[in-house]
Amino acid sequence: MPTRKDMPSTLKRSSKKAQETYAKTHDHAVDEYGEGERAHRTAFASLKHSFEKSGDHWEPKGRKGPSDAKAAGGRGTKAKTAGGVDANASKAHLMDQAKKLEISGRSRMTKDQLVDAIQRANDKATRKARGS
Repeated sequence: MPTRKDMPSTLKRSSKKAQETYAKTHDHAVDEYGEGERAHRTAFASLKHSFEKSGDHWEPKGRKGPSDAKAAGGRGTKAKTAGGVDANASKAHLMDQAKKLEISGRSRMTKDQLVDAIQRANDKATRKARGS
């Protein structure tokens, strides 16, 4: 299991369940593919089926399943990832997330614009939490 210091910072600020999901998948991926980027990508893909990024940490999703077109399409797809945002969620859920992250202008945004704005807000919160 990746030690606490090796775990991504967003997971260090997340629930024990999110940490365990990532760690177990990572360990199995290391056994299958070896240590490296592929093991980490596999662990994040597994994490995004049950959790979504909210600010600087991961929270459980309302329903399990792929979070975006990239996750649904698999490794070979050319689709874009939403970086932990549950792009397959309802617009109402995305609006709630945007409100929680204090994104201005959210009421006029399309679903795709909300996903992009939430992703930017999450990235900003992560940078702030890391102190950079």
